[in-house]
Amino acid sequence: MRPTLTTAPLSLRRAGLALAAVTGLVLSGAALAAPAADAAGTTATHKLTTTRSCAVSTRPGMMACAALKVTGGADTLAHSTLPRSAAVSPAAAPSGFGPADLHSAYALPSTGGSGATVAIVDAYDDPNAESNLATYRSTYGLTACTTANGCFKKVGQSGTSSLPAPNAGWAEEISLDIDMASAICPQCHILLVEATSASMANLGKAVNTAVSLGAKYVSNSYGGSESSSDTSYDSSYFNHTGVAITVSSGDGGYGVEYPAASRYVTAVGGTSLKKSSTTRGWTETAWSGAGSGCSRYDAKPTWQKDTGCAKRTVADVSAVADPATGVAVYDTYGGDPGWEVFGGTSVSSPIIAAVYALAGTPSAGSYPSSFPYAHTSALNDVTSGSNGSCSGSYLCTAGPGYDGPTGLGTPNGVTAFQG
Repeated sequence: MRPTLTTAPLSLRRAGLALAAVTGLVLSGAALAAPAADAAGTTATHKLTTTRSCAVSTRPGMMACAALKVTGGADTLAHSTLPRSAAVSPAAAPSGFGPADLHSAYALPSTGGSGATVAIVDAYDDPNAESNLATYRSTYGLTACTTANGCFKKVGQSGTSSLPAPNAGWAEEISLDIDMASAICPQCHILLVEATSASMANLGKAVNTAVSLGAKYVSNSYGGSESSSDTSYDSSYFNHTGVAITVSSGDGGYGVEYPAASRYVTAVGGTSLKKSSTTRGWTETAWSGAGSGCSRYDAKPTWQKDTGCAKRTVADVSAVADPATGVAVYDTYGGDPGWEVFGGTSVSSPIIAAVYALAGTPSAGSYPSSFPYAHTSALNDVTSGSNGSCSGSYLCTAGPGYDGPTGLGTPNGVTAFQG
């Protein structure tokens, strides 16, 4: 996983928040103006820079969150990502993609998921989670989701009100996750389960708690190195039939992480998402940072038919994850200023969990990770881009049909996530 991401120089664009609602969602894309110029008339350019919310884990069985925070630079025509020195501060107004953008890009319904619970599993506590969520939702015209109205609930890994110690990095991850669940499924309830630490054992217990509390959709935006313990983690924490469990594929490019490698989860890769003049109105390519490849330990699920891996292949599906085409997130804990832009497969995992929620309750006894394999035509096939070197194989290079970085593709409505 990379601590800093640099892209080619890109023109700086000023932004303003568009507040008009579209199907109940306020447009998030900042209004673009002319690139800034210096006194000599030269257009100012900036390199996109990011920082990891969580340090890469070097210990077996310890996980790291997969959030990448944009710290400076400007992006493409997709939307505006402003450096802190810009005239419009990211803390004052959203600069990344918001609910209306994501619904448009993935042809998602404006209604659905009413009463369904999307669980977010992360480590440590975000003391400002509920208040930050309130700002995100009110800014975009989404109905309130609070403890008082029964929409939001936060518990520790055992399901009680006893919470772990706060952590600023994981608080960024939590804000990102609950904002993305809200963006995709505004009518869903949100259950935040906070593990005592970032160990796979504690996070796994939090997954079990989420399921025991009734969540049919559980997002996990973290990962670590594979180990010989993974198959036991599979049976202890992730083998939940009738529950859609999504996991980020990682932000380090070609290579496999756990629990994305679990045979029981939907491993979610990442794309670069840009507005375009196509019929769809958007284009996507494989994001260079998305994780992919062959698991060393996990068996291949029966519905996965690619022939380049004898064992489990990562990923299954994907969604936007490139920080250069990142999403707006509101976070104030640990010194964060408010509105920020995030990328990483931490974005794509809660997006896909919430798409499953829009699609309806999974059938009893099913493994929802199999659903997209039965509905490949109901996905946007991503056919270009790469996340590393693997002799030109589909495992690191996007192409027609299944590939490692983007799996079967990105949502085109909810049909691919029904079953």
